[in-house]
Amino acid sequence: MLNMLALLQEPAAAVPNFGWLGAGIGVGLAIVGAGIGLGRIGGSVAESIARQPEAAGEIRGAGLLFAVLLEGATIIALVFALLFKLI
Repeated sequence: MLNMLALLQEPAAAVPNFGWLGAGIGVGLAIVGAGIGLGRIGGSVAESIARQPEAAGEIRGAGLLFAVLLEGATIIALVFALLFKLI
């Protein structure tokens, strides 16, 4: 029984550190998601302005608001991914 406890108390250096891999995957997913989201927002705004050119200002403002919110969420995801690695 004592030998099994000694095995559980191996130093952390013996275990491979996959933290950077997890942080990289998290950052990559955040960037890919933001790219897809911004592409969809831009495409929808362009299509909406093409359909109703008289409402271009309102549509552009709403699209910009959603793009800014998406960028903020992406930056927060990037910071969290790197912070979780450093902690």
